[in-house]
Amino acid sequence: MGSKVGRRGKGSPENATVLSEDTQEDPYYSTIRSREVVYILEKKHSRAATGFIKPLPDKNGDLGRKFALFSPIDHRLPRIYVPLGDCPQDFLIQPETYACTLFICSITAWREDSNFALGKLMKSLGQAGKIEPETEGILMEYGVDFSDFSSEVLQCLPQELPWTIPQEEYQKRKDLRKECIFTIDPATARDLDDALSCKRLPDGNFEVGVHIADVSYFVQEGSALDVMASERATSVYLVQKVIPMLPRLLCEELCSLNPMTDRLTFSVIWKITPQGKILDEWFGRTIICSCVKLSYDHAQSMINKPDKHFAEHELPLVSSRHSTDEIHEAVLNLHCIAQNLRKQRFDDGALRLDQLKLAFTLDKESGMPQGCYIYQYRDSNKLVEEFMLLANMAVAHHIYGRFPEKALLRRHPPPQTKMLNDLIEFCDQMGLKLDFTCAGTLHKSLNDQFGTDEYTAARKEVLTNMCSRPMQMALYFCTGVVINESLFHHYALNVPLYTHFTSPIRRFADIIVHRLLAASLGCGPSLKHSQEAIQKQAEHCNDRKTASKRVQELSAELFFSVFVKECGPLESEAMVMGVLNEAFDVLVLKFGVQKRIYCNTLPLVSMRFQQVGKMPELTLLWKPEQEGGEPIQQVIGIFTLLDVVLKSENAPLKYTATPKRPEAQ
Repeated sequence: MGSKVGRRGKGSPENATVLSEDTQEDPYYSTIRSREVVYILEKKHSRAATGFIKPLPDKNGDLGRKFALFSPIDHRLPRIYVPLGDCPQDFLIQPETYACTLFICSITAWREDSNFALGKLMKSLGQAGKIEPETEGILMEYGVDFSDFSSEVLQCLPQELPWTIPQEEYQKRKDLRKECIFTIDPATARDLDDALSCKRLPDGNFEVGVHIADVSYFVQEGSALDVMASERATSVYLVQKVIPMLPRLLCEELCSLNPMTDRLTFSVIWKITPQGKILDEWFGRTIICSCVKLSYDHAQSMINKPDKHFAEHELPLVSSRHSTDEIHEAVLNLHCIAQNLRKQRFDDGALRLDQLKLAFTLDKESGMPQGCYIYQYRDSNKLVEEFMLLANMAVAHHIYGRFPEKALLRRHPPPQTKMLNDLIEFCDQMGLKLDFTCAGTLHKSLNDQFGTDEYTAARKEVLTNMCSRPMQMALYFCTGVVINESLFHHYALNVPLYTHFTSPIRRFADIIVHRLLAASLGCGPSLKHSQEAIQKQAEHCNDRKTASKRVQELSAELFFSVFVKECGPLESEAMVMGVLNEAFDVLVLKFGVQKRIYCNTLPLVSMRFQQVGKMPELTLLWKPEQEGGEPIQQVIGIFTLLDVVLKSENAPLKYTATPKRPEAQ
């Protein structure tokens, strides 16, 4: 059940979309080929499952008079016997009343000689298929703490509001309040933890600053707030809401870099050439006053229209200290530098595996999905990303230089060997000229044109998905625990040292990094944690980040299922991503979702699976629409295009993708 175990012997891109959690190919874990579990130290899995209850059949005798059967939605989990005493009082009299009621159950035991686990019914969540009950089930299943913050935690926050910066902080910090500093975030963002500045210098170079909310000022080490934040480890972003790591007073007010408000920050400031070469670097605690809250759309408009004079009404409220033209110029200069930084990164061997991300428009009253679209990653996003990456790398080098045994860094192991070899063999069979020598060669070959038609992007998306499968998870770690420095390497970014510094409002790892940076500069408490404590927190952050990522995916799946039910049937072109003996997987191009199509659900005369070389292929023979007509043959292989219809099923949150009957040639 995902427990942390004791073991004999030694061993304990960011921009790549990494899907595998297996660490067997990671050299850090490979000193021992086999292990024996001797003791369970810590149960990591929540052991909670969402699903449905029903009475046991009469043939179960005494068992049926004591227990009900709980069937988890997640088919990887066992079915569970739950005591009838946990069930509603009228369950045995009217079991049909609860057929569509979603429950959450906790597994209490699972004997080796039984196919069924034992469990305790924790609560009824409500009607299956409804957004809030389903969301609560997802959160509980993945152990996300969404409870209200305790009074003990809230007592750690400033009690006298409105809060103002103490006078002594102005003496300790670099005062940047007169500088043209601004935020660029999604339009709906309320936790603004990073800001940017860019000032042209007399010699033609630039002073560029990344300014990050100084969350560690408010989260005192060892406090109830610190303990709670370390346990949550990350904010969890759902389609309709955020489960914050910190109380909203911090997330949305005291730490958020809201415009026209003095805020405490930690800054990295560079002297940098227009080509992106760093000439000088400074780290320190600062005070800023953001002059405007730009959305990505605002920044993109500025990039798209470099010669336009933006009127005040075209932007959010701007501080009287700075003009719209000054902000526009800063955005354009940042964009040009970012382009050069980005080009240099990929020339130096970085990899990015972009996968389609579904976004939703929600009804303001009901919260139901009104529409959905594939999120566009544009130049304004890339601008912010480049400087956040630059800051993270700069801080990583700095804290490792000062604390070589206690730095909290982030590494990304190379792809798993067997899965990568299988993919290489597949690409060779398909005649795809992908170079898997390293991250950089893969990025370059993956971004070469695969045809020049309208489906080039779709083929690239299918290939990107395939290339993501062998990738491993990026991991936080303490440098003193990993002896071989080569294992610090970040495969996707292709850099020797990397960390997370730029999002302390939503990631606890960043708070630890802020404390390390403050201690290294002599502007914060000395470091108290041991290597072991930092490594344990790093592992916990890894666990919670993995859970958060899965919850986010399930939230999007939930909303899309509801969207299909409310607005379907939906039609789209689809491209085949994988072929099995009696099924095939497709990427639905209009919505970016993946779906498996089972051949036994289709009106076929016959089907035949075969390997053409080593490439899987299905030949489908469709029944004629009219009696006496000729069957229609359709060959399904990787990259085959077909039209599909997405349609809701009778069961909650189930929808099918059904291919349209092909036209006769």
